[in-house]
Amino acid sequence: MAKSKTSLTAVERRAEELDTIAAVLPIERRDELAELLTDQDVETLRHLVNQGMGDNTLRALTSDLTYLEAWGLAATGKSLPWPAPEALLLKFVAHHLWDPQRRDTDPDHGMPVDVDENLRSQGFLKSVGPHAPATVRRRLANWSTLTKWRGFDGAFASPALKSAIRLAVRAVPRTRGRKSAKAVTGDVLAKLLATCGTDSLRDLRDRAVLMVAFASGGRRRSEIAGLRREQLTVEPPIPVENGPPLPSLAIHLGRTKTSSGEQDDVVYLTGRPVEALNAWMAVAKIESGSVFRGIGRWGTVSKRALDPQSVNAILKQRAVMAGLDSGEFSAHGLRSGYLTEAANRGIPLPEAMEQSRHRSVQQASGYYNSATRRSGRAARML
Repeated sequence: MAKSKTSLTAVERRAEELDTIAAVLPIERRDELAELLTDQDVETLRHLVNQGMGDNTLRALTSDLTYLEAWGLAATGKSLPWPAPEALLLKFVAHHLWDPQRRDTDPDHGMPVDVDENLRSQGFLKSVGPHAPATVRRRLANWSTLTKWRGFDGAFASPALKSAIRLAVRAVPRTRGRKSAKAVTGDVLAKLLATCGTDSLRDLRDRAVLMVAFASGGRRRSEIAGLRREQLTVEPPIPVENGPPLPSLAIHLGRTKTSSGEQDDVVYLTGRPVEALNAWMAVAKIESGSVFRGIGRWGTVSKRALDPQSVNAILKQRAVMAGLDSGEFSAHGLRSGYLTEAANRGIPLPEAMEQSRHRSVQQASGYYNSATRRSGRAARML
């Protein structure tokens, strides 16, 4: 017999409330989150869903909020106070940005052993050593955002906090790692596609995923996973001299990481990517809803969309099949690879940005220029 609302425990009630937003905010560790998050945390997340905040932003906020609550319980024995006092923010920085060499001589430096073991046992800490400064800054920024949504100001702009972060980063310089160690340029993509050599459902899907993600400007994995049939419109074929016209499709992006969805951002597919996408949709009988879906053990196509991590897994699996080191590639490599390949082929940066939809010339040129800088004259002065 089902429990009544009044007899539900606080954890069970929070778990049910988290279920109500699961369609917008996929949660794999619902029961664990229900124990860590407070009633106010869950209500804040529900409010953000109703406000129409982007899915990826909500996932990041939830992930960081869960970590912060776990750290707060481990470090202080209590749930996070709202707003957090400056002393707690400084403690967070001290626990996450520290000098490994000093830790060897001063065991009290950095994150205390009991806090470390607590978080590690719950799966929140995996690597050894201080956090990346970018991770600490992101979690503080999301902490600040959540504080504002609760109607508080907080001490996130305090000079003491800014100084603590600046000094900690300066004391332990780190080389910023790339999201993908290597770009998936045209030659790499050709090797990945060569592993999709049959007309099996999985090969057809993976071929379409890789070609569409690359050719549409290096779309983010969340955009590929969330692509729906309703976003696609057939465009007039593109005439080609001495050959048949090429099929063309438009992808209406809607809301993305850098756009609100109010403007109609469109990118275009032409030729082989269109043929690969049409072949997959025809065999999988996809006439509406999610374009890229899971495939069951017996070859059945799921009605549910791939999750963004699956796009990454597909690329890495194809890298292994192609004899490449999967550790050197990730789905983000398709994005950097598109701009790198555009530079290799002499395509002007503004034209490439029209397809990649980068808003910042500085960010896009970082990928674009690196294609020729290493072998260019400026790097060979001697």
